[in-house]
Formats: sequence, structure tokens, C-alpha cells
Amino acid sequence: MLSVTEIAKEKLREHLQTRTTDPAIAVRLVTSPSESNRFALVFDKEKKGDQVVESKTGDKVMLIGPDLASELEGLVVDYQKTPKAAGFTISTPSPV
Repeated sequence: MLSVTEIAKEKLREHLQTRTTDPAIAVRLVTSPSESNRFALVFDKEKKGDQVVESKTGDKVMLIGPDLASELEGLVVDYQKTPKAAGFTISTPSPV
């Protein structure tokens, strides 16, 4: 299963709140149509078989289709902010 950090969930929730009032809309993680090995975020509604990621408040924030979920098994979505940029990342978890 793909993991999503709490900060990433919160940033997704904030992003959704500024774009829509429809609680059925969430951000879907999809493969980028223009770049291989890249991902994109699009607004969508839940579909049968989706992995649904919720915020602490229970809001749906991310949807991952079953085909993509199997490809991302064991990876982590995070939100990172540096002096040069801020955004979402997908990486392997750090060893404990």
C-alpha cells in the first residue's frame, strides 16, 4: 500500500479547500501523460476499487486507482518545503 504522510494529507486538504466545496472531489494521483516515470495530480471523484486516503478530519484527499496502487506499493507521498521550492514527493521510505 502507498503511504501518505500527515503533512502531505494536510497540504492536499488545504489545496482542495481552495479549489472546491464538493466533498466528493479529491486529488487523484495519475501517471503523467507527458513524462514517463512522473506523476500528476488531477481532481476526480472516487471510483470502484480506488485506494482512498483521508485526512485526520476524515476528508477524502487522495485517490489512487488499483492499477497504479500496485505499482506504488511501499512508496511514500510526502510534502517537502525547501528554500528553493515546495511540493509533493514520492520516494521509498527511509530505513529505520
